[in-house]
Amino acid sequence: MRALSDRPFWHISIAGIFFQGGAAAVDTSTIIAALVHGLTGGSALAVGTAAAISRFGWLFPQLFVAYYAQRRTSRLPFYMAGAFGRVACLVALAGVVWAAGQPASPATIALFFAIWTAYAFVSGIVAVPYNDIVARSIPSGQRSRMLALRFFGGGLLALAVAATAQRMLAALTFANAYAAVLLIGAGLLFVSALSFVTARETTAPSAPCLDRSFAEFVHGGARVLRNDRHFRLFIGAQWLGGASALALPFYVLLAGVSAADVAVLLGVQTTGALISNPLWGWWGDRLGKRSLLELNAALGSIAPLLALVWIVSFQSGRDLALPYFVVVFVLVGALGNGATIAQLGYLMEISPDDRRPAYSGYFNALVTPVTLLPMAAGALVQAFDSFAAVFAISGIAAALQFLTVRRLRSAAPNETIHADQTPPQAPQAHR
Repeated sequence: MRALSDRPFWHISIAGIFFQGGAAAVDTSTIIAALVHGLTGGSALAVGTAAAISRFGWLFPQLFVAYYAQRRTSRLPFYMAGAFGRVACLVALAGVVWAAGQPASPATIALFFAIWTAYAFVSGIVAVPYNDIVARSIPSGQRSRMLALRFFGGGLLALAVAATAQRMLAALTFANAYAAVLLIGAGLLFVSALSFVTARETTAPSAPCLDRSFAEFVHGGARVLRNDRHFRLFIGAQWLGGASALALPFYVLLAGVSAADVAVLLGVQTTGALISNPLWGWWGDRLGKRSLLELNAALGSIAPLLALVWIVSFQSGRDLALPYFVVVFVLVGALGNGATIAQLGYLMEISPDDRRPAYSGYFNALVTPVTLLPMAAGALVQAFDSFAAVFAISGIAAALQFLTVRRLRSAAPNETIHADQTPPQAPQAHR
């Protein structure tokens, strides 16, 4: 087994740490939700739309990237295009926010969403090459520890970002404060990209048979979905997880706290992720990625249940909002990172080495539609002037996700399916 002192392990870990810090500055459940709410004069639909664009843009390009990346022995150029491209988009977004009023003009709001959409789609280029390079560079038994280290160090950095954002939001004007926070995010993401590209990418193995056209590549994904029940159940679980996540941009709106306190909740969310990371890293490597998926799904209904309790029992007590939602955001942060560690690790485990970009593309394309649900949730809030239905749907989806993940215990072993061949003999089941 490779030692943890290997160059790729540490460069990739450091890149992940700075990414987590940069991502905190554009967190859609806190900073971006509050920014869009202020820019648009209080539109819940706009808040949901921003979250939906972020998730949809992250996933949609990946099928196309996977097709082209699968045909290259080096996937690093794809990563570089996405990683440095999103930095440029954030710098442009900061300029738009800096020049905006509150509420912003319709033209400014349209420009904001155009650049935000570009940021989301350019960011989506990164995922396939990242997963492939990490899986080839770091052995399975070290991946959960790498991800836990990434989230632990990144959590500390994100806490610093949250503390800085809190001071800026309290001291500066709306436009100046949020523009500065976005620039901090751009700077940290730039350092992250530099660290990752200096890791040594090993030459990727050639797939035994490459698809001759994009249509054949897509047909291969349909065949994988049809023949691999294990993969199919995993997709179903992620659909339900996405349905549960539709409520994430609305916790901060339900809390109704000040702009400075939004940064406090970002820090609390980061703290929840931070203190739970050692558990997730140990659990994933020792007890298996499937077991970690099941644990996170089992706990997924707690935060929406707490939101419903607030709506029914405490909503009139605004002085209790910050301490109450501190508990909620600790859970959101802890379970969000646990789910990310489990999902990334599990997808790497069930993807054949010579078809990993393809499997990443298939997976992300299949779960893309569910990312639009926050937009529907925003419309629901706008129509009924209530958050109750959104959090009820979130809690029910989390419970169903738990039941689906449990079915992975008895699912057929993963099968390596190529686009132009019948399923081979199945290997041992992955955890």
